[in-house]
Amino acid sequence: ALTAGPLAELWTPVAAIELVGIALLLVLAYFLGRWFSGVIAEIGRDYPAVARIERPSRPFLPPIVALLLLAGARVGAAAAGLVDLPFEIALNLLAAWLVIRLAVTLIRSRGLRRLVASLAWSAAALNILGLWQPLMRLLDSLSVEFGEFRLSLLSLLQGVVAFALLVWLAQMLAGAAERRLARLDRIDPSLRALGTKVIRILLYSTAVLFGLSAMGIDLTALAVFSGALGVGIGFGLQKVVANFISGLILLMDRSIKPGDVIETQGTYGWINHLGARYTSIITRDGTEYLIPNEDLITQPVINWSFSDRRVRRRLKVAVSYDSDIEEAMRLMVEAAREQPRVLALPEPVTQLNSFGDNGVELELRFWIEDPQNGIGNVSSDVLLAIWHRFHAAGISFPYPQRVIHFAHGQGQAESGHKDDAD
Repeated sequence: ALTAGPLAELWTPVAAIELVGIALLLVLAYFLGRWFSGVIAEIGRDYPAVARIERPSRPFLPPIVALLLLAGARVGAAAAGLVDLPFEIALNLLAAWLVIRLAVTLIRSRGLRRLVASLAWSAAALNILGLWQPLMRLLDSLSVEFGEFRLSLLSLLQGVVAFALLVWLAQMLAGAAERRLARLDRIDPSLRALGTKVIRILLYSTAVLFGLSAMGIDLTALAVFSGALGVGIGFGLQKVVANFISGLILLMDRSIKPGDVIETQGTYGWINHLGARYTSIITRDGTEYLIPNEDLITQPVINWSFSDRRVRRRLKVAVSYDSDIEEAMRLMVEAAREQPRVLALPEPVTQLNSFGDNGVELELRFWIEDPQNGIGNVSSDVLLAIWHRFHAAGISFPYPQRVIHFAHGQGQAESGHKDDAD
């Protein structure tokens, strides 16, 4: 029965009086703890070392004072020949709460810290009160059976708790491994991302398997069922699986990696993150695009920094036929050389491409090595420098023009027709 154990000895008048005394001691300990905290704060004004420990120790002062008061009351009750069981239970409960409260300070999340503390202290309280084993037997008796398989409420709760702890542990280990790999600069970024994914998959898969095993589920009996379930999930999550596999392929063949400058489907930017389902690309204007990994395999992708971060740009400029072509070519090269982002080697060059309808077509070619900083902006800077140099040198840009030749008599016929119309 759940009333067995130490609780059965508390149903006496003396024990009831002692419980009231324990409650009064706890109230007294609360106010004494607050008073001690104020005293420490006053001392901390003159001693910075004391001030640094005052705030972290503030929540623990009342329970520590309560422990001392209860310990003294227990000694007094034993000396007087009274029942000391209530004091012993209160001491154990308070000590368990204090130890658990100290242990959960290692957990950063406030919500998770409170949840773990509540569950741990509840389990400790049940054990101290002698209710743990009766409760376990009660939960184990609430069960359902499927042939040879038996699932009780106890095994289900054990599996859920084990699964939650294992997933949390897997998340912690995966995060630590990811931070460790991020510091290894000698490893290729794509290999670091691939290693992080593999570690996460292994850790989470292990957590799921151990969680099912903690529930008492025979994993070998699930082989056929899991195969059929996998086929169903494969059809239902076809796109998700395709994106996941595509992400692994991209990481293994190293076609793209974090930091690469790419252009795909009209989007130009650098890769910020390679996820399990998508790739994050940040453009020059700060917009972040989440592109499915499958699209990066099936659609054309321009990787501006795949094998070499140097990129050659081509700018076409037309000048009038009456301009000095050689001088124009020289000025275009000078305009490119004065830009800080244009490489000195290979040198910028200008070539005469063709004689167009409106002017002479020239083409300037130069190299840059930082495409992640933009391509259109450096082209704009070079064109603006060419504009200023051409105007200073008197070199003009051509306007669209057409030369029309009239056959003999055609002009008169058209003029006479116009007069008739008027």
